[in-house]
Amino acid sequence: MEHKIHQGRNVKRFREMLGIKQEALAFDLGEDWNQKKISLLEQKEVIEDPLLQKISEVLKIPVEAFQNFDEEQAINIISNTFHDEAFIGNSGGTYNINPLEKIITLHEEKIALYERMLKEKDEMMLRLEKLISTK
Repeated sequence: MEHKIHQGRNVKRFREMLGIKQEALAFDLGEDWNQKKISLLEQKEVIEDPLLQKISEVLKIPVEAFQNFDEEQAINIISNTFHDEAFIGNSGGTYNINPLEKIITLHEEKIALYERMLKEKDEMMLRLEKLISTK
């Protein structure tokens, strides 16, 4: 069964990693937006490309992150790859190195993205504080 990537859930996941509230994202998206609309948006499996692009710019996260990130798939790869006989040093010589390398690469990409998000969080918070103080 093919598993679909849930773009709205990914928006929520990255927004939360950045420590940004729904209200703040709504504020940055413009006056047609509010907390309720963000909540509904985060429930949508597919988000229209122009809107996804705008969210990408606001959160400073590549559009591809929302389109491709699938935590369930990563967990499935791990659970389906490692069985009793699939570990280094066993007598049968069954080695599942390729899937492990793929998981490590995905993990490194996530870490790099997360580090960049943390770095940019301070910039975003300063911008929000500046916007709030001008109101």
